[in-house]
Amino acid sequence: MKIQLIRNAALWLEYGGITFLVDPMLSEKEANPPVPNSPQARRNPLVPLPGPVQQWLAPDAVLVTHLHQDHWDETAVSLLPHELLLFCQAGDEGTLTGQGFGHVSAIEDHEAKNFRGVTLKRTGGRHGTGEIGKLMGKVSGFVFRGEGEPVLYVAGDTIWCDEVREALDEHKPEVIIVNAGGAQFLAGGHITMNEQDIIELCRYAPEASVIAVHMEAINHCLVTREQLTARLEQEGLLGRVQIPADGEWC
Repeated sequence: MKIQLIRNAALWLEYGGITFLVDPMLSEKEANPPVPNSPQARRNPLVPLPGPVQQWLAPDAVLVTHLHQDHWDETAVSLLPHELLLFCQAGDEGTLTGQGFGHVSAIEDHEAKNFRGVTLKRTGGRHGTGEIGKLMGKVSGFVFRGEGEPVLYVAGDTIWCDEVREALDEHKPEVIIVNAGGAQFLAGGHITMNEQDIIELCRYAPEASVIAVHMEAINHCLVTREQLTARLEQEGLLGRVQIPADGEWC
């Protein structure tokens, strides 16, 4: 298995002899307005892609964990070949087919999709709490299994919650990719994992390796790589967590 962080939550995943593009946000720097009601009124994405976009446009399949713009943007819709196979959470398939993609496969709860010997299963999550969590809507994580590969859990846009604990208990992943950054609005709690959430996850799954992404690319993500590194070092957990730069391979 090889994983490249492209930017934010966008990943290039080589797994079981298959290439997956996960949550592509392919807009040029500052092409989109700020996420509203956020402490930092900066245009998104905050940073450019780490290389020419063409290198990420021909995967074997695309996985869209949910349809928020920082995971699936208009640039991805326009640039990606519409004959690609797209995996998504149940309920999002109508939007994707409406955008012209003819091979969309929605993954229902408790269902395993097999693609060339690699299985994908959906997991739950919470994109915040209270009214904010309700407004953010349904989100999903996904577990990958393939012969000769570690069990991989892409947790998606979620905070530390019962659904994540249940996924860890059921699937016992060896590698976990978490969307960090502590995204937050002016009101309400955080909606993606912050430093404490990642610490709780590391302690709950002590045998797993963790990769933290989704930082420093969107204006409402407030936890930086430097801050997360410092906190993990204080807790003696830095050796458990990789915090890749944009474009870096794990």
